[in-house]
Amino acid sequence: MKIKSADFLTAAISLGTCPPPDQPEIAVIGRSNVGKSSLINAFVNRKGLANISKQPGRTQTINFFTINQTWRLVDLPGFGFAKVSKTNRERFGKMISAFLSKRQNLAAVLVLIDSNIPPQQIDLDFTQWLMGEGVPFVLVFTKVDRVSTAKATTNIEAFTASMAEFSDNVPMVFPTSSATKFGIADLHQLVHQVITQKLRKRGKDDDVESEDEEQDDDEDEDEA
Repeated sequence: MKIKSADFLTAAISLGTCPPPDQPEIAVIGRSNVGKSSLINAFVNRKGLANISKQPGRTQTINFFTINQTWRLVDLPGFGFAKVSKTNRERFGKMISAFLSKRQNLAAVLVLIDSNIPPQQIDLDFTQWLMGEGVPFVLVFTKVDRVSTAKATTNIEAFTASMAEFSDNVPMVFPTSSATKFGIADLHQLVHQVITQKLRKRGKDDDVESEDEEQDDDEDEDEA
């Protein structure tokens, strides 16, 4: 997948204020300080699309970005919120759960996990909730450039082993680095496949053909 355009669309404060569900959406979410904004910027190859705050956990709205004019990337507020009131934490929780469980055009969720640290219960609880709601998601482990390959691998394997205790179907795993762009191409390929499937289900054959042609062109360029 080649990202030709990435534009901010709108920010919503509830499910009811989200844009019409007329395009497939990929949501991105993770615990505070997981590197969500950096990952989004690396994914779209834009330094300033998602704001990188010196205070982690500052995303307080559902932010929508239109990608290639055919689908949306959705930046969700993090969980384990940094320095917000109990009232706001509860509001964010309700907003996130409503979006993830009821947004009919949601194609998949990228759940960001910090590869630098051992499994955190809050992350495991969140993935278990997603499974219970039937929300499709993958695990994106961030910051693999900041620790040794051995340590990152150990933490990733420990996380998936912990998930295996409550599920027989552990989702796909993507180790990534926003700094080096490691793993970003793999995420592009995954998202291309997911969006294509979603468009086909909605009968948008013209959009699918356009996306497929872009993928073919990218492959031809790589071969050249």
